[in-house]
Amino acid sequence: MGNLLYVIAVILLIAWVLGYFAFHVTSGLIHILIVAAVIIFLVKLLGGNRGV
Repeated sequence: MGNLLYVIAVILLIAWVLGYFAFHVTSGLIHILIVAAVIIFLVKLLGGNRGV
């Protein structure tokens, strides 16, 4: 489950970078993606290893 969070965070980061630089999307949605990726990363980082 922990690796899945990292995969989701990386996918969201890649989508944000592509949307921001490649497609010049100016909506707020693209910034929500980066915020979601950072939150997922922080939850995993602060949660630590729970032995699962």
